[in-house]
Amino acid sequence: MFEAEAEGLRELARTGAIRVPKVEQVGIENGQAFISMERIERSTRESADAKLGEQLARLHHATSAHFGWHRDNTIGLTPQKNDACDNWIVFFREHRLRYQLALLGIQTPLLDRLEPFFEGHDPEPSLLHGDLWGGNWFTASSGEPVIFDPACYYGDREADIAMTYLFGGFGPAFYDAYEAAWPLNEGHHRRRDLYNLYHVLNHANLFGGGYLRQAREMIEKLAQL
Repeated sequence: MFEAEAEGLRELARTGAIRVPKVEQVGIENGQAFISMERIERSTRESADAKLGEQLARLHHATSAHFGWHRDNTIGLTPQKNDACDNWIVFFREHRLRYQLALLGIQTPLLDRLEPFFEGHDPEPSLLHGDLWGGNWFTASSGEPVIFDPACYYGDREADIAMTYLFGGFGPAFYDAYEAAWPLNEGHHRRRDLYNLYHVLNHANLFGGGYLRQAREMIEKLAQL
């Protein structure tokens, strides 16, 4: 897990688009795995929402020939498969939704009805943070936004933006700046719940309880669209 996290941080850092903590060391000591990163002081006075939106758009301009990544990683504690694929719908269906649904033992015809969500939308493989919720970024004392704890892969940039709505933590300035830098494609609102279903399913696998109920409700709603 930590080796994949470290490699993800380095992948993000290579773009020069947005600040991430530098990885100092990954290893095992006394039977315990660890990762150590540079210490970055947080700002207590300002928020870098606008800079984050602008720089995230810049990050998403880093692209690949295929969807996925050269290695698997994790989303939380759950394995995340990143086998290379030329078709985004196939990748998202097989390596994101079907994988999580299988862990929960849920079957749904939704998996065979994804194409209408993507009419007129043909995304390119953008480098994604992959787990971009409000707890995985902060404003440094320098005024820079910092992102961390990634679950990187190359996919539709809308997936990153969709997750920012799931738990909050991103202000209007963030969305305005992102749109100004690289407007989202028409229909992105229709795909938001579909992309967030992946994360709700993952939370259901990790924590159960209300997340499982939420996942079932989302599946039912999406199947009716």
